[in-house]
Amino acid sequence: MDQKDNSKYLTVTALSQYLKRKFDVDPYLGHVYLMGEISNYRPRPNSHQYFSLKDNKAKISAIMFKSAFSKVKFVPEEGMKVLVRGRISLYEPSGTYQIYVDSMEPDGLGALYLALEQLKKKLAQQGIFDLPKKSIPQFPKQIAVVTSQSGAVIHDIMTTVERRYPIAQIVLFPAQVQGDGAAKTIVDQLKRINEKGYFDTIIIGRGGGSIEDLWPFNEEIVAQAIVSSNIPVISSVGHETDTTIADMVADLRAATPTAAAELATPVLRDVLLHLQDLNVRMYNAQNQIIQNYRDRVTNFANNVYLQHPERIYDDYRLRVDKSSDKLYQTMLGLIHNSKQAMYDQENRLVKSSPRDQLHYYDTTVNNLTQRMLTSVRQLINSKKNTFGSRVAALDSLSPLKTLSRGYAIPTNNNNKILERTSDYKINDEVNLKVIDGTVTLVTKDISEDNNG
Repeated sequence: MDQKDNSKYLTVTALSQYLKRKFDVDPYLGHVYLMGEISNYRPRPNSHQYFSLKDNKAKISAIMFKSAFSKVKFVPEEGMKVLVRGRISLYEPSGTYQIYVDSMEPDGLGALYLALEQLKKKLAQQGIFDLPKKSIPQFPKQIAVVTSQSGAVIHDIMTTVERRYPIAQIVLFPAQVQGDGAAKTIVDQLKRINEKGYFDTIIIGRGGGSIEDLWPFNEEIVAQAIVSSNIPVISSVGHETDTTIADMVADLRAATPTAAAELATPVLRDVLLHLQDLNVRMYNAQNQIIQNYRDRVTNFANNVYLQHPERIYDDYRLRVDKSSDKLYQTMLGLIHNSKQAMYDQENRLVKSSPRDQLHYYDTTVNNLTQRMLTSVRQLINSKKNTFGSRVAALDSLSPLKTLSRGYAIPTNNNNKILERTSDYKINDEVNLKVIDGTVTLVTKDISEDNNG
């Protein structure tokens, strides 16, 4: 059997590499613009993003690398319609084609406007817009300004402050107010000002421009830095019709940089006029106070007691006399009550004399003694009678009583009582105990009683 020729067969890897090159060199697939709905999106912080784009009839996998995704101003969401630009290529391990997205915008609403609305919603949910605002100092000594070093904002602010309140010191903290990295420079300068701690007010702002130009003031990090500032912040970004997130979270919003300088400072002339008015009011108030004291001195001088000091003591004398009489009557009442209580106690003591109690107890003791003696005699008699009865009973049971009736008790030489015939032996001595002595006998014969 002939061996097959395998040279005309491709490996899967070779086919995938061939198709991938076809995708990569196709000029139409190198710059593709797609419109679709985001699907299977799971946000991956600080990483590549994987999702799908779909319409009613088809779906394509998509990947957006971290470097490209970091430039997206809005937050993609599941189901959001977007416009993307990228290239189509083949992913060899799975053999699937996908789009590598370079940029993405929302379909319909602009990306920056959508990002702005999303950030507003997020900050509103965090309650940042509802936080209490810090009051702007009325007479600042030092004002920090965060803006571009070369713009007209700092010039307008300095001119306005010089005209209104020249004693305030303006310190510029230059920051980039447009383009990439601008938000970070603004945040850094706000932190730097707070670290110094001796400024009364902060003015942050720039001139007018498009939403792209003003975008650094719509960044979340700028909003958080303004909210975290311990020094009150006046925001002046763009023109009067422009409203940024920085304007919304600042302690005070000004339509223009000039207006911000006016809100941060009073008019020196008005302050001087106010001081003059306060001086006049203080002078009049002092005169009024002095006059009031003079009137009081006059009233005191015309007082009858001051003209006749001895009358001051008349009322006290009357009070002392009345108090003395009252005290005397009170003491009499107390003495009377004490005497009456003493008499009552004496009567009670007489009624409860110890002599009567001793007589009562002596009588009681005598009665108890007689009762005890009587009881003892009765008990002794009872015991005597019982003893006599028991002695008579014992006497009736005594062996001596039996001997008195003619009976005798036989014992051997060992004083053992001989009860049966088996206890006797021929020629043994037997001692008979009789009523008045002992008789010694010798056994001659032993016979048993067959009836016994």
